[in-house]
Amino acid sequence: MAGSIRSRLKSLARGLHCLAWFLFAAANATAAMAQQMPGEFVVEDGGIAKSLSGSPGDAARGRAIVVNRQTGLCLLCHSGPFPEERFQGTLAPSLAGAGVRLNESQLRLRIADGRRLHPDTIMPSYYRTDGLTRVAPGFAGKPILNADQIEDVIAFLMTLR
Repeated sequence: MAGSIRSRLKSLARGLHCLAWFLFAAANATAAMAQQMPGEFVVEDGGIAKSLSGSPGDAARGRAIVVNRQTGLCLLCHSGPFPEERFQGTLAPSLAGAGVRLNESQLRLRIADGRRLHPDTIMPSYYRTDGLTRVAPGFAGKPILNADQIEDVIAFLMTLR
């Protein structure tokens, strides 16, 4: 009888162990999905005060996004203090001095959803996914940049003083 109880306890312990791993994996998957999918944000006083990712960005990663012609595409329209980058844009304001002209909150709104400020802007809404037209099927429902990337770009732009 003692062996039977011991066997049942071991089986129960294995089951609890598996359940704990399942719950851990599910929590991590949910957190990862939340990080990839855009969340709601509050716009007040011409900006988004709260970080989209919940943490500050990294300026070095932000610079890499800004100059990358596949990820951010910023230099397609903007120019800036990037002497190594050829063929910078002239359609939009220079990024030089962006950290003086705008605060973090204002930059966050312009990058996340600039159409809230200027409905006719040609700048893409890097974080918004709803209400967009002419989106390739493979990109529908996906932001151009995730919350961490937007915070990285903001951290970099704030260094441009």
